[in-house]
Amino acid sequence: MSGIRPTGFLHLGNYFGAVRNYVRMQEEYECFFMVADLHSLTTHPDTKDLKVNVHRVLSENIASGLDPDKVALYCQSHIHETSELYLYLNMLAYQGELEKTVTFKEKVRQHPNNVNAGLLTYPVLQAADIILHRASLVPVGKDQEQHLEMARNYVQRFNHRYGKVFPEPQAFNYGSELIKVPSLDGTGKMSKSENQMATLYLSDDDDLIRKKVMKAKTDSGPTENNSKKPDYIENIFLLMRLVSDEGTIKKFESEYNNCTIRYGDMKKQLAEDMVRFIAPIRQKAMDIRNNESYLKEVMEKGAEKARRSAKATMELVRQAMGLNYY
Repeated sequence: MSGIRPTGFLHLGNYFGAVRNYVRMQEEYECFFMVADLHSLTTHPDTKDLKVNVHRVLSENIASGLDPDKVALYCQSHIHETSELYLYLNMLAYQGELEKTVTFKEKVRQHPNNVNAGLLTYPVLQAADIILHRASLVPVGKDQEQHLEMARNYVQRFNHRYGKVFPEPQAFNYGSELIKVPSLDGTGKMSKSENQMATLYLSDDDDLIRKKVMKAKTDSGPTENNSKKPDYIENIFLLMRLVSDEGTIKKFESEYNNCTIRYGDMKKQLAEDMVRFIAPIRQKAMDIRNNESYLKEVMEKGAEKARRSAKATMELVRQAMGLNYY
């Protein structure tokens, strides 16, 4: 089980860090992938663009390879059992631990005038999302490990107080390190919101992709054979390894090692390879987004699968808690 907030545009980091794994998982597991529209309200309370954003996230995920026939692809707000379980878990969550979470402190810094209860209890809702389907495996990055640990805490508390209902969810990424796609300016990873000219979005047009890649940070080149690459040069090679063929990568590696590399040529090649990779996803996502009846069908089908799972879980929850009075 995993979710993605409908805020900002999906970018290359989302694809290689998460969506590509989702596509592989759908062939091996029963998967629930959610558009976290309720989560987005904690920092984006204005809902006028929410429908467009939800449709965009759905279309970009499907265009990237997620199959609505193989997974439950659904909107968080369509599953009312989520809110019920969220309420029960709030009785097992404590103010002190919630205030210590890294993401809460970060959001308070970013939005000091919008420190709402939903922001504070964000990890509780996240736990409800996961355990509502009694999910065992959660594909998460390093920045979400604390929330997953909190979800396990709530599971342990619930099971201890009311009887064993939920498995303890574990992080899952096929046993290999998750790919962190570097930003083009060499200052960190690609981001949905920060430094948009240093991030390649799946919706970028061809010319914008070229423009962004050509602005990537470089230097005057190595002066000694087989020199160690500075981080920002290693970043360009890492991006190339994601989308270019092996012969191209070997060519530029060799030129770097013998001090003949021309970064302008390398960036032009990388830009064209990025265009070739992103353009089909962008076009397919656009076609899907323009087909509202298909998206409605996808959401209804996904909600039906998710509700079936959620209903079965909540019957167990109410029974364990003694909330069945008749």
